Amino acid sequence: MATGSLSSVPKRLRMVEDFSCTRCLEQNLTESADIYCEKCLRFYCKKCVILHSQFFTKHMTCGREDIKKWPVSKAVEDFLRKCEVHEDETLTQFCHDHSQLCCSACVGTIHSQCSRVTQISELTNTQPSGLEGLSVELETVLGEIKNLQVSQEASVKSLQGTYKEHGALMIEQMRGNLNTNIDECGNSSVGTSGKSEQYLKEEMCRSVLSIVNEFDNITAKELNKMKDEVISIKGSVTSSIHKCISLHNDLSQFHEIVQKIGDHKQLCLIASIKCKHIIQQALTLLGKSGKALNVQSITKHNVRILFDSDECWITGICVLTDGQVLIADWQNERFKLLNQQYKVVSHWDVNARPVDICLITPSEVAVAVDTFNKHEVQFITVNQGKLVPGRKFQLQHRCTGIAHHYGDLFVTSGKELYKYTLNGKQLCRLYQDRSADWTVDKCAVSPTGDRLYITSWPQNKLLTLARDGTLLATYTDPALDGPSGLHVTPAGQVLVCGYMPYTVLQVGWEGESKLATLATQDEVWNPQSVCYCSTTSSIIVGQFWDDNILVFRVE
Repeated sequence: MATGSLSSVPKRLRMVEDFSCTRCLEQNLTESADIYCEKCLRFYCKKCVILHSQFFTKHMTCGREDIKKWPVSKAVEDFLRKCEVHEDETLTQFCHDHSQLCCSACVGTIHSQCSRVTQISELTNTQPSGLEGLSVELETVLGEIKNLQVSQEASVKSLQGTYKEHGALMIEQMRGNLNTNIDECGNSSVGTSGKSEQYLKEEMCRSVLSIVNEFDNITAKELNKMKDEVISIKGSVTSSIHKCISLHNDLSQFHEIVQKIGDHKQLCLIASIKCKHIIQQALTLLGKSGKALNVQSITKHNVRILFDSDECWITGICVLTDGQVLIADWQNERFKLLNQQYKVVSHWDVNARPVDICLITPSEVAVAVDTFNKHEVQFITVNQGKLVPGRKFQLQHRCTGIAHHYGDLFVTSGKELYKYTLNGKQLCRLYQDRSADWTVDKCAVSPTGDRLYITSWPQNKLLTLARDGTLLATYTDPALDGPSGLHVTPAGQVLVCGYMPYTVLQVGWEGESKLATLATQDEVWNPQSVCYCSTTSSIIVGQFWDDNILVFRVE
């Protein structure tokens, strides 16, 4: 059975449409039923129930306020039993290998090689078919999906505001340059002869023209680049909003259905299985996947190039949407672009220590560089296999890590976590721990932006924060001594590297418990960075003093 969205159903089931008056249907009329007679086993509208009451005064009836006592409507039953892969077929079996409901056509094709397929009728005797708690779970997830949609809509407005603000700032800077130039020329003209004054006027005009041209050639280009960023991010947010709406409709539909099924064992079982698939999709969208990753294979890929003077030290990794990989080589002070086969195809030198990378759009990243006299964020575009540097902004503090979510940049200083806009405006300080150096080292953000993760190197901790910086959870582990690399997958799975012993762990999205040990010192040596690639379902690990990156194929 396909586990995709159920929104392809032509018409969403509604309570008022599910039950029609039996007597009216016999006269080729369609009227919504308001009463069900348990004796007659028939439905009646407000008009027909008057006649029924006159003839059958002792019959027990129940209205819509007791709709749980009504039998399951044919529309609901047909909807639940219909196979989503073969729409003309009815669900009759369950594949244990794939945990999927299937029809006879599915069994003959998709599940022909599966080891265990059971009739649904047999499952009702061995599997719990009640819907206790499912309605509450649906309500909870419905609320979270709605909150996510509201948050994403707010992100779109914020993005548009950032672009307008940046444009206004650029224009204000140009005005400032013009006024400064005019003032300087004005001061120079005091006490000069007519000929000299004419020369100064001409010089001022040339300077003004130069400033305007510079604005046209550089600033306008920068504004257009940011406009493209906003459009790209807005498109990503809009796509996510559409997924929210679709899932919200599916969840709402099942929430209604659960209220109507009653004690029908087979339908309860089918609804429960279908609901779990939909809820799992919702949890993945919410970045709350509880699935533990399982390593299938490990490969090494050399990333050293002829220009490198030392062994590589990979402090940051970022995967583009097309599968290309960008890495930060701290020791050789350069960023390297790898193709889908993990071969270096381009590089860009920064003459400073590159510490981290995060994705901004499908083809653009923000990189953080940090040295004793330079702390800045630089934007790089990947264009036809080449790294093209763009705008940058300076920081008034050190930079040890960087993450991005829908127009918000999160930057760590080693002791603080800050939030910035894409144009470099510092919005607030979200968290600080000044008890030692590197207490706020690397950072990552959940897919929905409602949770932030930071590593505390000297305290051997992984901290989980709320959107406003409130501490939600603290995770410690003997295998997480000196945590370094940190990453969150699109499904919300938290990946973190440990220094002693060398390890790569998967922590639950709540930041409270370990789900899996993905690598130990038998596989990795001093892991410094980690990133997940959705294109290949792989985890990429960068190491200290090692020319190789490791690629873990997972499922």
